[in-house]
This record gives sequence, structure tokens and C-alpha cells, in this order.
Amino acid sequence: MPAKILDGTKIAQEIRAEVAAEVRNLASAGQRPGLAVVLVGHNPASEIYVRGKVKACEEVGIFSKKLDPPESVTTPEMLNLIEYLNRRDEIDGILVQLPLPPQVDAKAVLLAVDPAKDVDGFHPMNVGFLSTQRPGLVPCTPAGIMEILTRSKIPVAGREAVVVGRSDIVGKPAAMLLLNANATVTVCHSKTHDLPAVCRRADILVAAVGRAGMITRKYVKPGASVVDVGMNTVSDPTEFRRFFAGNAKREETFGQKGSTLIGDVHPEVAEVAGAITPVPGGVGPLTIAMLMFNTLKAMKMRRGSRVPEESRA
Repeated sequence: MPAKILDGTKIAQEIRAEVAAEVRNLASAGQRPGLAVVLVGHNPASEIYVRGKVKACEEVGIFSKKLDPPESVTTPEMLNLIEYLNRRDEIDGILVQLPLPPQVDAKAVLLAVDPAKDVDGFHPMNVGFLSTQRPGLVPCTPAGIMEILTRSKIPVAGREAVVVGRSDIVGKPAAMLLLNANATVTVCHSKTHDLPAVCRRADILVAAVGRAGMITRKYVKPGASVVDVGMNTVSDPTEFRRFFAGNAKREETFGQKGSTLIGDVHPEVAEVAGAITPVPGGVGPLTIAMLMFNTLKAMKMRRGSRVPEESRA
């Protein structure tokens, strides 16, 4: 029996609708969450991401401000810009689109963001809040993973969860969220001995390693729930056939575009898993939905006493 497909697009739409309803309620009381997005230079991929974030703000009613310093910007200039945004009361969230140019100290810039406005959840203070189960802002992709599991009614408490990948942005915070939800968590990486055997213990397997189709059926316990965070582009015809031979829909797309997207999980895993997130249409849409959620949450935490009672929950 093929795996149940966990529809991230549908879940993201639910979250956006919930955020939009709260934002409308706040607007009627004269309040509106605000997000500032800082995009340095003209990186085409970053421009696409930022357009998506600004569009999402428009759709849910969040005020957004895009700032685009030149490619030649210096670290002191970026720090001044962040300080200016920290001071602006109508800005509840600050998002610095990465990567930054090589002459800019990215760590110093991210550290300068007010933790109360850190909607990416990257600031060490928010990392500390997450690890000690205090209220704070949680990284968007891991938060989205938990929403998929919760809204798909996949039990987490008491289950064995394995996270493949230990990045500060996805792997570590995903492991912490699963641990906070009472799963027994193992974090794997390039030095893990006998990775397939460790993964086969998982009731919940999160793949966030950045290697196309690396997680094959030998890594997956029958009936496990598999969350694929990977987003890899396949453009080599031989590699494409290895993953998608016989898939008419994918073959048509590949023929038209010369490339297709694949996660870190091999398509064959759908024959073994109990539930699986697709790529595209799985975790990806949740990332921007949770950014909208975080901007609203940041406003409620920052401006608490000025927010109507029913929106403070």
C-alpha cells in the first residue's frame, strides 16, 4: 500500500488563513504586524525568495517593507540599518536574506537583530529559549515540520525520531522541537556509523541533508512517517532516470524544463513509508507560512498590552 501523502500546500494554506483572520481582527483595532526584509544586491535565487515573502505578506494583510542595500554595502552600514529597524516600533519582524556578500560579517549582522524581532529564529537567545522550552521565535522550517506532523495527526510523544542533518537552521532545531514534544530523538550526520541501520529505527524520519535522493528504502522502517526537507535540482538525464524512470508526469516536466526538483528522499521510499511529504509541495510551502505566523507572534509578544485580548492567545 503506497504511503499517505502529507500535503504541505494544503496545511500552509490553513495556517495562512488563520494568520489572515487574526491580522484582520488586529487591523480593526488599529494594529497591524510589520515585517522588514533586507535583500543585499541582486542574487536571482534570493530575489525569488524575497518576492514570495513579500507576496505572502500582502495576502495575509501584514505590512511589509523591503530594503535593498547595494552589493558593495559594508558591515558597519548593515549594522546601522539593523539598528534603525530595531528601533522602529511598527516593524515586528526583521529578516535578513542570506547569503550576504563576502565582505559583510553575516554572523555579526544576524546577532545585531533584536531577538524579539528575529522571525527566522536564528538568534542565540531564541535558540536558548527553544532549548529551555521558554516562549520565543522558532525557525520557520522546523516549526513547519511540527505543524505537518500535528495537523496530519501523526503521534510524536513516545515515538522514535531520527533527524538526518545537524544544521543550525533545520536539523538541530527540528531535533529540539521533537524532543520538546516527547519523542526520543537521534541526530545523524556524516560521521554516523551505519546510517541506514540508525534510520531504520525511526517512527519519524526527518531528512535534511541536502543530497538528492540519498535516503533510499533501505533507510526506512515499513510504516514510518518520512519528512523530506531537501530541495535539490536534477538536470542530468542519467540521474533523472535513476530517480524517475517511468514517471510520465515527471518525464514531461523534465522534457520541457530540462530539470526537476527532488528532495533528499528517493521516490521509492513511498512504497515503504506509512506517510511521506512530497517535493515539491511538502515542507517548502510551510516555511513561508510559518514566517507569517512568526511575524504575528512577534507582534503579540512585543506589543502584548496593546493587542486586543482575543488575539493574545
